[in-house]
Amino acid sequence: MNRRTEPSLERRAIAGISDGGFDSVEKRAAASASSTPATSALADSFNGLPGHVWPRNARRQDDGVVTVAGVPLPEIAETYGTPVFVVDEDDFRSRCRDMAEAFGGGHNVHYASKAFLTRTIARWIDEEGLSLDVASLGELQVALAAGFPASRITVHGNNKTDTLLRASVTAGVGHVVLDCAEEIGRLSAIAVEEGVVQEVLVRVKPGIEAHTHEFIATSHEDQKFGFSLASGSAHAACLAAVDAENLKLVGLHCHVGSQVFDAQGFSLAAERLLGLMGELKRDLDPEDASAAVSILDLGGGYGIAYTEGQDPLDVPEVAATLLREVTTHAESLGLTPPELLVEPGRAIAGPSTVTVYTVGTVKDVHTAQDSTRRYLSVDGGMSDNIRPALYQAEYEGRVVNRFVDGEGISTRVVGSHCESGDILLSDVIYPDDITAGDLLAIAGTGAYCYAMSSRYNMFTRPAVVTVRAGRTRLMLRRETLDDLLSLEDGQF
Repeated sequence: MNRRTEPSLERRAIAGISDGGFDSVEKRAAASASSTPATSALADSFNGLPGHVWPRNARRQDDGVVTVAGVPLPEIAETYGTPVFVVDEDDFRSRCRDMAEAFGGGHNVHYASKAFLTRTIARWIDEEGLSLDVASLGELQVALAAGFPASRITVHGNNKTDTLLRASVTAGVGHVVLDCAEEIGRLSAIAVEEGVVQEVLVRVKPGIEAHTHEFIATSHEDQKFGFSLASGSAHAACLAAVDAENLKLVGLHCHVGSQVFDAQGFSLAAERLLGLMGELKRDLDPEDASAAVSILDLGGGYGIAYTEGQDPLDVPEVAATLLREVTTHAESLGLTPPELLVEPGRAIAGPSTVTVYTVGTVKDVHTAQDSTRRYLSVDGGMSDNIRPALYQAEYEGRVVNRFVDGEGISTRVVGSHCESGDILLSDVIYPDDITAGDLLAIAGTGAYCYAMSSRYNMFTRPAVVTVRAGRTRLMLRRETLDDLLSLEDGQF
């Protein structure tokens, strides 16, 4: 397949990259003006790679080819096919370290494995000293298969089966987060049978409407997770957990939502949970109270930039603010400040990854407004990234096999599935010289893309490749038709 890696002459000298990182569009244009003919602002912007959106080790070379960690993306596409997920290992690891530094050590940071989990990811998390949270039996089993220390695992879930609870207790997980009243009795009975005292947290709904999509806001009253603070069920659950045989209540948990950019929600949640801790200190005997108020887990949800116009949540600033406010408010209630835990997933995995597609059909469609919209079809879609269809999530894409320099045209990037809603990028202005055979990469796909992938239309899940220091490693191979057929019992 001709991937058109040769740029036009006037684009060869514009890499748009400085040794210290990514320059702004304006700086790139000024730096190149003396040596190259003028190009459109659109082309110059489109050929740039916004550093807060793309992996930290992404670069565009002088020939227009984009590399990640020194590996050309067209080379990966040629070797592994498209679509393909490309993970910048050093980017992922560096974000683990950033979180650990911000929140006082890796033991305070539990990577949310629902964002993306493999044995390799679990090993990276372990090596960087972070803890892990899981929300299913499968996630627990993958973590344990990777040799992740069970004592650094927290188990979540609104509908935990006895099988999951028993597997958690026998493995020796650090904490189980209680989510409903009947779970308290079931977990207690299993702990008694196994001769284990299981430490637990109680998940609380603090009644905060995070400014995010309804389906990923998890702290308001009308949703499936946790116990209500307002109704008193959270307080009752804490008392029940203290009374339960072989359970030890060690703190409270909440989660205000996902992709949150308003840091005030975290602070308000902390304040409300600390108020509940103050009540527990009053209502419990000193020994039980001391244990019950020792941990405050505020979950994750830190927003990242999916597009150039978005700014990621400033995690160090949020961490410093939260640590200060938790200490101040706890002391005002006569409490010893609890240990503050957080559960980032997207903020670690999301920016580390790009998905590379091959452009196929290019179709111009006349709209009702008597204008033209160009449809760029790629060889993946909602089977490898359901988020745009599910949450109207926005992304940014770039041609990565060459420079482009066409005029702008209203564009929609769509997948290959038999659904009109199979749209990856809904309303963008792209250069009109993008054509079949070009490689289009979408950034910020490390979280909730492969994890939520499907086999719709019998598409097989893409390969996942890691890159580091100029070398490539296959993390997950591409599924095959044989994989799909192997699930059938043969009686047809």
